[in-house]
Amino acid sequence: MSSERLIYLPLGGAGEIGMNAYVYGYGKPEQERLIVVDLGVTFPDMDGSPGVDLILPDIEWLEARRDRIEAVFVTHAHEDHVGAIAHTYGRLGAPIYARAFTANIAQRKMSEHGHPANAVTVVGAWPEQRDFGPFKVGFLPMSHSIPESSAMVIDTPHGRVIHTGDFKLDKTPLVGEAFDPDLWAEVSAGGVKALVCDSTNVFSPNAGKSEITVGPEIEKLVSSAKGMVVATTFASNVARVKTLAEAGERAGRSIVLLGRAMRRMVEAAIETGVLKDFPSVVSPEDAKSLPREHLMLLVTGSQGERRAASAQLARGKYMGLTMKEGDTFLFSSKTIPGNERGVIRIINAYSEMGVDVVDDSSGLYHVSGHANRPDIEAMHDLVKPQILIPMHGEHRHLREHVKLGEAKGIKGVLAVNGMMIDLSGNTPNVAEYIETGRTYLDGSVQIGALDGVVRDRIRMALNGHVVVTLILDDANEPLGEPWCELMGLPETGSSNTALVEVLEHDLSQFLGRADAKTLRDDDDLGNALRKIVRNSAQNEIGKKPEVTVVVSRLS
Repeated sequence: MSSERLIYLPLGGAGEIGMNAYVYGYGKPEQERLIVVDLGVTFPDMDGSPGVDLILPDIEWLEARRDRIEAVFVTHAHEDHVGAIAHTYGRLGAPIYARAFTANIAQRKMSEHGHPANAVTVVGAWPEQRDFGPFKVGFLPMSHSIPESSAMVIDTPHGRVIHTGDFKLDKTPLVGEAFDPDLWAEVSAGGVKALVCDSTNVFSPNAGKSEITVGPEIEKLVSSAKGMVVATTFASNVARVKTLAEAGERAGRSIVLLGRAMRRMVEAAIETGVLKDFPSVVSPEDAKSLPREHLMLLVTGSQGERRAASAQLARGKYMGLTMKEGDTFLFSSKTIPGNERGVIRIINAYSEMGVDVVDDSSGLYHVSGHANRPDIEAMHDLVKPQILIPMHGEHRHLREHVKLGEAKGIKGVLAVNGMMIDLSGNTPNVAEYIETGRTYLDGSVQIGALDGVVRDRIRMALNGHVVVTLILDDANEPLGEPWCELMGLPETGSSNTALVEVLEHDLSQFLGRADAKTLRDDDDLGNALRKIVRNSAQNEIGKKPEVTVVVSRLS
């Protein structure tokens, strides 16, 4: 048996939805040549990662092997697949390959971060293939909710692997390539070692609907609306943006694009030729002089993002435009789990203005970009893989997907982030476990999830913060009384005395009886003062705040 092995290692996206990062390797153990499929981000929330801007996969394992990376491939331009490309380029330095539309988005990101845009190379679709060390790789067109999505066909000395990326079986996607079952059958005909497959909608029992089905319903809604119409969808869903714009144009409305992401995606789609005949648009400045009933705004913020256009309109005004009673706001999108509160906040704000809000609860104005259970089964039947590896899903999705394959006699393996799978033999085996995690982009700095920064921020948010300052003279005696500064704490507690006075009194009492040894040792003194503040605050307000002690000594 060959001493070389074929490995698959997810660093993100397996056991979660988002932050996709998948590694394939071939060669002798710990000498494998590597390729990476997708480097995406996920988004923070105020509960678990307050103040964080983005969450990236931990690439420490990859960085330590950067000299063995042949290339990075990006399947499509959604943020959870392309969003970390520029943030990680400085640490990996590997060349990046993508199809034209995705490359356009990736090149913009690289330029914004001061990296060379030409580090991203545009490649053509199947049957074009290129050699990368022991791999031969091609981009196989697949329909999704963004143009030029592709599966990766990865040929190795141990057989062909097909990595689906995100997909749906849509033969009429309006923008981008239709799903071509004949092409997929042809690519799979020689045998497929492993199918690494999207699991997002494995629990959705009905076959997915085509993008073409939402157009007539949107057109009916827009044509019957009386005031201004505002619609939001994922900016990357260029087909939906075009459908919305065309519905507005047919209803005699001028189209306005609001939000940087919305304009960027439309520009990229036009520049790369995937979007043709897009209705003409007017600027927000010109829109202010037009009658409201002749306007349709297409805005960012379908997931309730606070800084996006939809949220800013809900707070009053954006780019000089306002919503009024009798206007209509359409969510042509699904709310991603975890974003419900932000979306509901916006809906209620519009309701208070008298705006009619239409969401997708009727199922008329949005279709998913991911394959449902029957579509996933159809993919299994088409590819007929020897091994099935579910990806792009939470643990429950991956587990259900394995069961779905095994019911048809396909060997499956439930591989979560950090689980390296050896695909060399006829049965997949766990080769080893890699420590994986998350990296936070906090402002302009990347920090580790275990660095303690966010943990301390959460503790301060939950418990408040007290700064204790104490000055000691050259004989190690307190010079005056200690004083406290409080943040995020109530002014008075159970004794009806100012909390700061209670804390300072208890600290002074302790210092009056502290022995010389404690007063000489900064660590002992700091720990003692911290304990007193926490215990006194607990008695007064029922909380133990975070405490910073500053001891200054006069020499």
